[in-house]
Amino acid sequence: MLSADRMVTGPGGQVVPDGAVLCDGGVIVAAGPRAEVEAQAGTDTPRLDFPGATLLPGLIDAHVHLALDAGPDPVAGLRAAGDAALYAGMADRAGRLLATGVTTARDLGDRGGLAVRLRDEIAAGRVPGPRLLSAGTPLTVPGGHCWFMGGEVQGSEAIRTAVRRNAAAGVDLIKVMATGGGITKGGPASWQAQFTPEELSLIVAEARSSGLPVAAHAHGTEGIAAAVAAGVDTIEHCTWMGRSGFDVREDLVDAIAARGIAVCPAASPDWRGFAERFGRERAEEMFGRLRWMAERGVRLLPGTDAGVPHALFDGFASSLEFFEHIGLAPAEIVDLATSGAARALGIGGDTGRLAAGLRADLLVVDGDPLTDLAALRAVRLVVAGGRVVSRLPGAS
Repeated sequence: MLSADRMVTGPGGQVVPDGAVLCDGGVIVAAGPRAEVEAQAGTDTPRLDFPGATLLPGLIDAHVHLALDAGPDPVAGLRAAGDAALYAGMADRAGRLLATGVTTARDLGDRGGLAVRLRDEIAAGRVPGPRLLSAGTPLTVPGGHCWFMGGEVQGSEAIRTAVRRNAAAGVDLIKVMATGGGITKGGPASWQAQFTPEELSLIVAEARSSGLPVAAHAHGTEGIAAAVAAGVDTIEHCTWMGRSGFDVREDLVDAIAARGIAVCPAASPDWRGFAERFGRERAEEMFGRLRWMAERGVRLLPGTDAGVPHALFDGFASSLEFFEHIGLAPAEIVDLATSGAARALGIGGDTGRLAAGLRADLLVVDGDPLTDLAALRAVRLVVAGGRVVSRLPGAS
């Protein structure tokens, strides 16, 4: 049994003073006021109390790349590494995510099915890490964004084969590179569409036939429009790039909101440095657009893009502070990273809240993150699927 001065059960900043959680076999048995939960615990139940702390659901990072090392040239590192070395690096990076309170992470592109293998090893308790939702090998065009991960396709039959191959490998979702991207040297520009609307629709239809959601990497407006028309589940980045500047379409924003498509801006933990490199005025225009999209009803998803340059695997709290920068309150952001993310990823019936019957994904931090997000940096305890994986001194 775990207890703390305050417990965030979510959503909506619901707080139980002097709250507690009782877990058994990786599942929450009871969550509520300490006295009520105490009455359900046996006399031999281990107890941990955290005075001055907050107990809340584990955090969800919706956009990571465990196959990339976050160095100056992660693509070179990926291409130079054999599978054994790459897998070891991925396992280490998963452990770093977990230590910061991330108990669920969505891996949006790896090589050779290694993330699926790691997901299963973590689930079996053989490797420490967050629960993984793996996209496997992302689909791209020949020479397109992230071609080096092995997902190049051309034509309808190749698209069908690639989606079916990923599904057979046991992925949790399909990832498609609807536009170019910055880390692929010599590839299409970030604003350029890589697939036709018809091809994206085929990818979504084929994924649906296997019961899989689709995440679309889309910086450019043309790719965003095609992704919306195809009916993807999430759009990654969504930066509205055109050939000669930003090209925002209000009708598309309204369609994204109406269709319940979640947008993950994949704000790097180094978002402040990005603003300096990109140009503060242009960056603030981009940042403000996300706030405007949220005001128009678009669901935002928190993600770090961990693995690309400057996006380290222990920086989720910094990425969450980006949402505070664009005007969200700390309590809204905690929702975003727990119950909101779980609902958007289709796992809201399993995690993201502290309630009986859900996975025992728990986080204890010093202070109160509902009033000060910096509290999320003061991790005291992480529990993932009932496994205590990180405990710092101070519990009684």
